[in-house]
Amino acid sequence: MPSSIIYLTALIVVLALVFDFINGFHDSANAIATSVSTRVLSMKSAVLMSAAMNLLGAFMNEKVAKTIGEGIINPSLIAPSVIIVAIISAIIWDLVTWYFGIPSSSSHALIGSLVGAAIVYQSSVSVVDWLAFFQKIIIPLFLSPILGFFFGYMFMIALKWILRKSRPSSVTKFFSKAQIVSAMFMALNHGGNDAQKSMGVITMSLVSAGFLTKFAVPIWVTLSCALAMALGTSFGGYKIIKTMGMNMARLAPVNGFAAETGAAVVIFSATMMNAPVSTTQIISTSIMGVAASQRFSSVRWIIAKSIIWAWVITIPACVLMASILSLILKLIW
Repeated sequence: MPSSIIYLTALIVVLALVFDFINGFHDSANAIATSVSTRVLSMKSAVLMSAAMNLLGAFMNEKVAKTIGEGIINPSLIAPSVIIVAIISAIIWDLVTWYFGIPSSSSHALIGSLVGAAIVYQSSVSVVDWLAFFQKIIIPLFLSPILGFFFGYMFMIALKWILRKSRPSSVTKFFSKAQIVSAMFMALNHGGNDAQKSMGVITMSLVSAGFLTKFAVPIWVTLSCALAMALGTSFGGYKIIKTMGMNMARLAPVNGFAAETGAAVVIFSATMMNAPVSTTQIISTSIMGVAASQRFSSVRWIIAKSIIWAWVITIPACVLMASILSLILKLIW
């Protein structure tokens, strides 16, 4: 095996772990935004809890990793350089959106970048399995945020009915504890879906380079990605936490519990169906659903609108960015 392939594969592993680290602090808000904004947990406690549960969640299964690594683009049809370009493109998008405090999707940034880089490399759109892309990416892209809103809304409506005769002080006291459990459930499922994206990319590169004959995630890949995401999560992401948990809607502990539980149910279901969904989208719309259950004016729709636009443009923007980077690489290499 040429030494250049070995070096390129090693570079992919490093870049994928860097992406996973960035994904950790970029998306850590997904699990802890409501807990921090309702003051149920301090920033430090919430981040440490989220890091631990993200680590555990990464070992749930390999279904999402297989979708990323071989379900959309056949690893044997691309070179390691394609994966490198895709990861760099996704990292750039994550850093830009993190800097501006926009809770965009790391998952869709990576998927869009893979698609754009692969198309330019092969000079053909047929390199992408468009049926799988539509079924496993596009449908969940639109459906999961709707389900997030629905479950957040319905959980809150159900809780309001169950607690209709309870004293507000008792409700706050109980859900100040219960929300810790829902935050743990959310963080566990965040790790179960998001960590698998980097696992899929690394395993994809190992198949592409010939280190593996079939797609199967090695244990060292799972462990490395889990640790990278947990470490990234431990750095927090206050800008995005502020946007989601504080600026978008005013939340009490019972609201945070409903939002986190509703979102976690949707994410867990998606993971079981091999769908690499955006945890950011789902928790954001779940928060909107919870706020809207009080009254629609409770949601700060101007902020919500900017978040929705970030979701809409992430895949096409990353397809374009990765295509340009891939084209530049072809011209100079």
